[in-house]
Amino acid sequence: MSVPAQDKQRLSGEEIAAGLPDDFRHLPGQVLARYRVADFAAAQQLAAAIGQLAEEADHHPDLLLGWGYVEVRLSSHDVGGVTRRDLRLARSVSAAAGAAGAHPEPRALLLVEWGLDTWADAEVLPFWRAVLGYGDAHREGEISDPAGRGGPTLWFQDTEEHETPRQRFHPDVWVPVDEARARIDAAIAAGGTLVSDERAPRFWVLADPQGNRVCICTVEGRDWTTP
Repeated sequence: MSVPAQDKQRLSGEEIAAGLPDDFRHLPGQVLARYRVADFAAAQQLAAAIGQLAEEADHHPDLLLGWGYVEVRLSSHDVGGVTRRDLRLARSVSAAAGAAGAHPEPRALLLVEWGLDTWADAEVLPFWRAVLGYGDAHREGEISDPAGRGGPTLWFQDTEEHETPRQRFHPDVWVPVDEARARIDAAIAAGGTLVSDERAPRFWVLADPQGNRVCICTVEGRDWTTP
């Protein structure tokens, strides 16, 4: 089935927000939902219903299921982002989940990436690609799991050359926009500190009690229409 040109256009954050059903959330390059169901048999049944919808739409999500849950990840891989195809299927999935009595769990959704400070990413990229088993494929400035196994994305951030020890790795924890404040407050209550909110709501920088840093990130305020 050929894809109409308008269905190959990456959508902006505002367009995604306007067309996304309430139980889905936007994270980088994808829209996601996670549903709680009664047991594994119910998860299989919901996954089968979603599979049928995907076949009818000729657009196929990534599904993760286990005892009592189904997670749906939608992205238009041919353009590297979210398109109208994803929003249409998300609405169909939402309706099917509601008919099945599944309960959305947006607070359980997240995406973790790792940033590595380096003054020469070309020098270290082959090593990390080999260690993670990611093969030869990569985008400029980052490597990600080409097999869809859920391996972390590793991206490289420019820094001046320096001696160790110094924190070079930091995790980027992507959460739904409406979950960011609760996640930040919980981290501070657990002994962390807010290092910077200068770039909020794109990201906040937090530190643990020993000073190790992490970024809480959201899709807000970013351009998702270009790679």
